[in-house]
Amino acid sequence: MPKKPLVLFGLMCVGLCGSPAAQVPTPDQALISPDAKDWVTYGGSYTSQRYSPLKQVTTANASRLEAKWVYHVDGTTELEPTPIVANGVMYISGFNRIDALDARTGNIIWKYQRQPPAAARQRGTAIYGDKVYLATSDSHLVALDARTGGVRWDVKSEGGFTISGGAPLVADGKVIVCGNRPHGFIQAYDAESGKYAWTWSAVPTAPEDPAFATWGGGTPAGAPIWVSGSYDPELNLIYYGTGQPDPQWTGIARPGDNLYSDSIVALDVKTGKLTWHFQNTPHDVHDWDSLESPVLVDATYRGRPRKLLLQANRNGFYYILDRVTGEFLQGTPFVDKLDWATGLDGKGRPLVAPGHEPTVKGAVTCPSTAGATNWPPPTYSRDTGYLYVVVAEGCGINVITSSTVPDSGTGYYESPHAPWQAYVRAIDALTGKRMWEYKAIRSNHYGPGLLSTAGGIVFAPEQISQVSVLDAKTGKSLWHFNTGDVITAAPVTYSVDGEQFFAIASGTNVFAFGLFDGR
Repeated sequence: MPKKPLVLFGLMCVGLCGSPAAQVPTPDQALISPDAKDWVTYGGSYTSQRYSPLKQVTTANASRLEAKWVYHVDGTTELEPTPIVANGVMYISGFNRIDALDARTGNIIWKYQRQPPAAARQRGTAIYGDKVYLATSDSHLVALDARTGGVRWDVKSEGGFTISGGAPLVADGKVIVCGNRPHGFIQAYDAESGKYAWTWSAVPTAPEDPAFATWGGGTPAGAPIWVSGSYDPELNLIYYGTGQPDPQWTGIARPGDNLYSDSIVALDVKTGKLTWHFQNTPHDVHDWDSLESPVLVDATYRGRPRKLLLQANRNGFYYILDRVTGEFLQGTPFVDKLDWATGLDGKGRPLVAPGHEPTVKGAVTCPSTAGATNWPPPTYSRDTGYLYVVVAEGCGINVITSSTVPDSGTGYYESPHAPWQAYVRAIDALTGKRMWEYKAIRSNHYGPGLLSTAGGIVFAPEQISQVSVLDAKTGKSLWHFNTGDVITAAPVTYSVDGEQFFAIASGTNVFAFGLFDGR
């Protein structure tokens, strides 16, 4: 039986007890067309653009930002969740827990703690109507009452799969979760009842599956999924990235492309059936997963209105796909240090350069295994048309302990001749052209995620404790703040009683920022 939550009733009606006459959207409407004052999914909206129409904070007044409150999340280590904010309430999640806070003050409303406490990293929760959802360390999916923290339902993951730390996504009335054991997978459960709906496997499990042949007689394995996806309600498709094949740095036992590792996949949300896939890195031997958030944009591309999917990939290429069909439209390097491929062919397949397979001596490859970017999510501004990406320039050295033993020891380390350096880069979303870059103050590695707003700013935290606000058009630094601890999470922005806030997890605390009011 699930343990009873600790419930604190201090501020039960903050934002949750509105006027009876108010027009209340359905749970689906609240996610399809979210209120500008809220942050209702991991990516801010189904598009994962991480763009907010709020504009109280602008390039002219961003220098007046200050810390408004700090909430300590006891019993944790390095927080990675993106908070969810709805109707003035913020939900901070971890494996086995959710803390509900007054988003204006940081005061606790209620706390759910399932036993035992778990310090493992987890990236967020999801909300649907009057319920919030969390994954547990023993692979249960739990729905809580958003008003009180009481358990509404609790189900064990179907088929013995292990749910990972990726934030759930609620789409078409289903809670979508992902995981990494025994291999990558995506599962769906009814959001109201918890009833199991379907599972999609990221690796083929039956020899008659055509994808099975892409493993060259080896056993399909790996392709973990641990970052939330995106959703197009018109197409009823969800989009996720998948991880690297196993073994990670040696492909001896798995000749072939190794589908569906290192891919972007589109699934029918009703059935879980694969609609299309695009593989960024066939036969990966560098751990270049494709888990960066797929960003959905509707735009006129080369004179034709199209539904696009954008992704800056860990392998160093920026991709534009047609998200209806999965057609490759364009691929452009977004880092200077890229030597493993000479380019992409007309289908988006990399033209692999020789000399980068891991060896006993060690093979230098750019970008490094850490990636040209990594899981920290980018942001797309509807005002500038730029995609802003956390970038790491640098190279790595990949080694194996044996060139003949398929499962030999492997590893990688940073190249001393090409050390990593972090940037925020603005990329013209339709051309791939680099528009500007901002060099991180101290961070040399990939760091937190980004967000952009209608106020013309990019909120850009850095791994080594700095929070910065940049001009979205120029990259000019407008303001910064030192949180005093590492930041490996993604920020949110929201509004309560007409005041715009920004929030970010840093170390074991959540910081909220707003404009100095002169008092």
